[in-house]
Amino acid sequence: MLCPHCHNEIQVYRNPVPTVDIIIEINDAIVLIKRKNPPHGWALPGGFVDYGEPYEAAALREAKEETGLVVENLQQFRTYSDPKRDPRQHTASTVFIAQADRLPTAGDDAAEAAIFTEENLPQLVFDHARIVTDYFAFKKGKS
Repeated sequence: MLCPHCHNEIQVYRNPVPTVDIIIEINDAIVLIKRKNPPHGWALPGGFVDYGEPYEAAALREAKEETGLVVENLQQFRTYSDPKRDPRQHTASTVFIAQADRLPTAGDDAAEAAIFTEENLPQLVFDHARIVTDYFAFKKGKS
């Protein structure tokens, strides 16, 4: 690509877009949201990291915006970066685990927010089924 001003070659980079997802534990269950926007379906609370925002702050913000919960004991879990994890674009998500002590309420781009156990999980969008499977294996000490 050429610079329109000096006509020198410009290096163009396409990088994954950073996102966060958060596994919010309430007793032996986790919080999921039903998305208002495509792709529709159940998902972990999360979203895009704002420019200049630490990932931990993004996770706390998204938890509050989408579930109304102020979470505690935020811990980084894993990063998921498969280019096909989000059908809209290549994202790389850092996943966090935290706890809350009350029930969620839907907010922001969440149509619903509810708690689920490993035994009653709905079908999940993105790669969230893999994340949740990894999480429950981790909790059992198998990962």
